[in-house]
Parts: sequence; structure tokens; C-alpha cells
Amino acid sequence: MLYKFKSRATADLIMLEPNGRQLLKIVGKGEEPHGIIIAAQIPAAIEALQAAVAAEEAAERDLQEPLQGAPAAQDGEEAPDGPAAGGEGVRLHQRAAPFIDMLRRSAAEGKDVTW
Repeated sequence: MLYKFKSRATADLIMLEPNGRQLLKIVGKGEEPHGIIIAAQIPAAIEALQAAVAAEEAAERDLQEPLQGAPAAQDGEEAPDGPAAGGEGVRLHQRAAPFIDMLRRSAAEGKDVTW
């Protein structure tokens, strides 16, 4: 399933279900297949998304600090897995950026965001 976010202030934004559901959960909306963020709710939604992004970045920094002093993997040993080790993977700030932009532009024009 896909989430298709719409606003009269921007182009449509399409996300895969897990990503869309995660963002909706952060802004305090359920996992319903259809819903609305009215213009008055947009500033709180943006603030919630920015707080979640900041929390994820802080947690990632905390994970990387112990790894910086760790010795490199020896021959035959595997390097630590995960985003903190290799810097791979899509971060929340990357997934949330287009949605935050849509919310900001919609708020500027006083338009609702629906899905």
C-alpha cells in the first residue's frame, strides 16, 4: 500500500506504507488509510517531526561515540553492522524532509494536508 499526501499548496507526495505510517504516528495521527491534517494542526505536526528527527540524530551520535574509540576489525573479523557503523540506510530526516516541506508550504497558504 502507498500513502498519497495531497495539498492544494503543493504537488502530491507518495510514500511507501511503512514510511508514511511512521510519519503519521509521529504527528499523532492514526494509521488510517485516509485522514487530514488541518492548517491549524500543521505547526504542531512540524514541531513533532523535527523533535523526532533530533532525537534520532542524538541517539545515532550516542551510538557512534563508543565506536570511535574501538579498534578496527582485524582480518577474519566482521565490522559492526547497522546504520551507525556504515552510515548506510535512509534516515528519518531524509524521509521526513519532503513531508515537512509540504506541511510548511501548506501552512503558509492555509491549506490542509490529506491522505
